[in-house]
Amino acid sequence: MIKLYGVPRSRSLRVSWTLEELGLDWQYQFINFAKGDSRNPDFLAVNPCGKVPALIDDELVITESAAIVLFLAEKYGDRKLLPEQGSDASALHHKWVSFIICELEQPLWTIGKHKFALPEEIRQESMFAVAKWEFDKAANLAENWLPDSDFLLGDELSAADILLAHTLLWATRFEQDIPPKLASYRDRVTARPAMAKALEKEMAGAA
Repeated sequence: MIKLYGVPRSRSLRVSWTLEELGLDWQYQFINFAKGDSRNPDFLAVNPCGKVPALIDDELVITESAAIVLFLAEKYGDRKLLPEQGSDASALHHKWVSFIICELEQPLWTIGKHKFALPEEIRQESMFAVAKWEFDKAANLAENWLPDSDFLLGDELSAADILLAHTLLWATRFEQDIPPKLASYRDRVTARPAMAKALEKEMAGAA
């Protein structure tokens, strides 16, 4: 059995969405940060960073959302969600994953840290303007790179699509400006039934 530790709409949604796209059986464990679950010794034994998501697959424990998504696609995808290894499409997929995590998501996490994650005494409102500038620059690049196809690699959903679409949802919740082509892409990809089912399961687990 696969067990996912998470918080609804956080980076754990990338993982639960992937699990649903792959049709896997999994359990959800809500980590209530307000109640101190992230500091519980049992959870820290799973992820010493005290962050979500974390996933247990049999005896394997894995953290970091992009790593978990790629692991699940490699192990259970059966040629879904990932292009052929060594192909030109695989190189493009690697590029998108790196760009999403390093350039597009990074300023959003800066906003998150200075809104709620860091201790209040070291939060800096001035970082919001810096983060917006960085996000706008990355979003404009992504807007120009986005193909005319339904998905990043053509007609089939990939792991990179899950990461990008979720990151754009996060940006929307943080009230960032999303260029029009990216906004249409976000709406199209996040309308998938697996996404709705994943979010429903996360919300039910947190109720």
